[in-house]
Amino acid sequence: MSYFLVKESLEAESLLESRCVIDGDLNDTLVIFTHGAGANLSSDFMQRVAAGLSQSGIGIIRFNFPYMRANALDGKRRPPDRAPKLLKDFNLHIEAIKAQYSPKRIVLMGKSMGGRMAAIVAEQTPVDGVICLGYPFVPLKGGEPRLEPIELCKAPLCVIQGERDKFGGKELVPSWPVMKKTQLHWLADGDHSFVPRKSSGVTEEDNLTSAISYCIDFIRGLDA
Repeated sequence: MSYFLVKESLEAESLLESRCVIDGDLNDTLVIFTHGAGANLSSDFMQRVAAGLSQSGIGIIRFNFPYMRANALDGKRRPPDRAPKLLKDFNLHIEAIKAQYSPKRIVLMGKSMGGRMAAIVAEQTPVDGVICLGYPFVPLKGGEPRLEPIELCKAPLCVIQGERDKFGGKELVPSWPVMKKTQLHWLADGDHSFVPRKSSGVTEEDNLTSAISYCIDFIRGLDA
């Protein structure tokens, strides 16, 4: 594990510097991976997915959004930044990573909120693919499903979802026509973090292994 510091371009936009984590060897295809609303880049989920991909020869860079970087400085717990700030931060990371490493292909990957931001970024920023791990389709407080980012995303899009995901499960998501443009994969009895019930006969490790396999197949398929 090594690190990459994004500093000047962020500070120029009044954003905190960002110490990104590098997993594996960076090569022609680079995955930029960010977190969901409640857990940072060091969460068990983020680390396990990054490790699985890097062990398959795929290079990963993980980063925290601004509110998580601020949390790390003073220990206070903050809500997520508004979408415009998250998107600006995401794009500045992409620019800095491209300038430093010059990859031939960039894939954006995000857990929950991070995946939704990745899909929105890919409407206007050229990238080679987007992977959403547990897409937050329906707000828990109710409201219309968040389908516009998927509809407008201009990159190939892979969505990996737990069958019991409270933000959109298997009984609901396939009914939306826009999902036909995605590679949609289901994880048996998984919740929003892909964890199944003990009674299902499936383990969390089973589902994470499947999710990692789907990611690898999608990424390698971009070269086909």
